[in-house]
Amino acid sequence: MEIRNIAIIAHVDHGKTTLTDAILRQTGMVTDETVSMDSNALEQERGITIYAKNTSIFYPPSQDASDGQAKTTKINIVDTPGHADFGSEVERVLRSIDSVILVVDAQEGPMPQTRFVLKKSLELGLKPIVVINKIDKPAANPAKTLDLVFELFFDLGANEEQLDFPVVYAIGREGVAKLNLADESKDLSPLLDTILKKVPPAGSNSESDLAMQPFNLGYDNFLGRLAIGRIYSGKIKTGSAVFVKKPTGETRTGGSFRRGHCDGRRTARYLHRRNNLLKRKSNSLARHQHRRANHFS
Repeated sequence: MEIRNIAIIAHVDHGKTTLTDAILRQTGMVTDETVSMDSNALEQERGITIYAKNTSIFYPPSQDASDGQAKTTKINIVDTPGHADFGSEVERVLRSIDSVILVVDAQEGPMPQTRFVLKKSLELGLKPIVVINKIDKPAANPAKTLDLVFELFFDLGANEEQLDFPVVYAIGREGVAKLNLADESKDLSPLLDTILKKVPPAGSNSESDLAMQPFNLGYDNFLGRLAIGRIYSGKIKTGSAVFVKKPTGETRTGGSFRRGHCDGRRTARYLHRRNNLLKRKSNSLARHQHRRANHFS
């Protein structure tokens, strides 16, 4: 099975998480409409992405892939923060993927964080796919936005291949994408097809020494500390022992390797459990505050 590795980057509130959520739902990875990649309590309160998170989809979905007619591809997606204060999260992710989806608001156009994340992507030699989002806004001007995006690419020193970027127009909230504004579209398949066409498949070099680059850290109550990363070469099996080596040469035993099959269904189950836990904690805190108020009134 071929694999594509992408990150979705944008200025804050330009709709990249909404677009990611729509992709998960349309590919059948998520069925609960309330599930979102913004799973952190503070993210839900502020309505912004703070932590980079990864998920996976299979496209075309296996049930749509007839024998010999459509080969299913796994697309690994990293949803990144859009606020400038969390730019370091984006920088780590960009070194672990093969292309980026640059989402730009059709009304606001490129913003400061758009420039920052695009500059980092171009410096790494990535060839972005531009998504002009929210084309349904009353004051949206996709044509002007496209011109501004091109000027931004040029100002940042993009080479000829990077300047020849593909463009997709979208309404992330409705889960609709199109290659031309006049096209009729009912889903995000034009965007997903563009990803398969433009993003190179992940390389495979299992004969070399193991080389893995972690790009995110996590914590699990049962597994402990987690390192989420990409394997560039070599191979490792589930359950293999790993160790941590410090710059001083000191080593210590770590845990075991687990293959990260972070598909949308697993992400949905995890987020659902996490949301339920957060709700229970919130309810418990409310009861405690009510009890405390009664005790000290």
